[in-house]
Amino acid sequence: MSGRKTGAHPRHQLDEIIHAPVRLSAMAALAAADRVAFGLLRDTVEVSDSLLSRHILTLERAGYVEVVKGYEGKRPRTWLSLTDEGRAAFERYQRTLRALIDTTSPVQHPD
Repeated sequence: MSGRKTGAHPRHQLDEIIHAPVRLSAMAALAAADRVAFGLLRDTVEVSDSLLSRHILTLERAGYVEVVKGYEGKRPRTWLSLTDEGRAAFERYQRTLRALIDTTSPVQHPD
């Protein structure tokens, strides 16, 4: 046993659902608006429809994103927005990243 505390480092608090790069990008974009059209989000995070759909499904299942389908004129549209839970999770994620970046404990290098 090494005597190290497990779970004390801020990285242990990172939300794995948000942490994937595409999901993090989507959450950040959605946090900046009330709602975003699927196509605009796809173009903003620079991914394919199918890839974004898979990541949005994960976020929706976690309760972080609400998906609303409807029409704009005669065209079908899908709008995405963060739920209250999703907004809170993203704020926690940002605080955790700041804690991780601001960790002041020096790393000891063996000689």
